[in-house]
Amino acid sequence: MSVQYLVSPMGVLRLWAREGKLRQIEPVPAAEQDFPDAVTEQAASELQEYFAGKRTEFTVAALPYGSAFQQRVWSALSRVPYGRVVTYGALAAAIGQPSACRAVASAVGKNPLLILIPCHRVVAAAGLGGFSAGLEAKRTLLALEGVQIVEKTPFSEKFFFTFP
Repeated sequence: MSVQYLVSPMGVLRLWAREGKLRQIEPVPAAEQDFPDAVTEQAASELQEYFAGKRTEFTVAALPYGSAFQQRVWSALSRVPYGRVVTYGALAAAIGQPSACRAVASAVGKNPLLILIPCHRVVAAAGLGGFSAGLEAKRTLLALEGVQIVEKTPFSEKFFFTFP
């Protein structure tokens, strides 16, 4: 098991890897001692490039833990490109369960790989929605990707991603 901490625009992030795969990215109050390996170092490097506006996709080997349903949601969510957003309803429809919006929202909230699996790109039909790392972090990430946020109003259609 390896652990590395990264200071980011959304605060300190703990990167955790096991068996050669990144398993978790989570905000923490403060950095502790690093025990990095090649995976956490690559993840930290790629995240730094993302925060600097130089990376839009990630290549680090990752394997999130979750149920089969959560894996389906996260897989669909991973298809939402940089600078675009999708609603919980559209994500539910993309996995073939259009009436499962609440279950989809729960799976999005349990995403262990913040940013890599871009749960910050999921929004409510009428506005920003929630985010497990806090709304200020969500605003920061969306703004970094060029998504214009007008509080308490729906997003402009030009930012919405439509699943093929």
